Amino acid sequence: MSDLRELYQQVIVDHARRPRNRGRPDTFTHEGHGHNPLCGDKLVLWLALGPDGRIAAARFEGEGCAISTSSASLLTEAVTGMSQPEAEALFQAVHALVTTGEVPDGGPDLGKLEVFAGVHEFPARVKCASLAWHTMHAALAGQGVAQTE
Repeated sequence: MSDLRELYQQVIVDHARRPRNRGRPDTFTHEGHGHNPLCGDKLVLWLALGPDGRIAAARFEGEGCAISTSSASLLTEAVTGMSQPEAEALFQAVHALVTTGEVPDGGPDLGKLEVFAGVHEFPARVKCASLAWHTMHAALAGQGVAQTE
């Protein structure tokens, strides 16, 4: 288990140091803003939905801790190519993972996102890990502003 936890930490550090899909895109269809006042994390997430309703691209900008930044980076990779219902199902699964450490039966495959399985053990970090996901949820719902729980 120690080796697995170390691997997870390496993934988080890699995405925090070299975030993927960072920067404002030229075009987008949905925009969300998130803020975690406990940690100071701030995030803007842009999604570009294609004519088929699938997320053609996801990008973000913001300032935050390593967990917040890596979560946003991993989100952009995970949701690209998904339909809105698939992205919402992934949001629900990730939210369950970071708050309870478990994914509901029959949920989507989390792949690399399982790196956040241990976050539930650190309640102050749950909002860090879930900020990008709440921001995506708000953007897809047309709300624009995310409220983390």
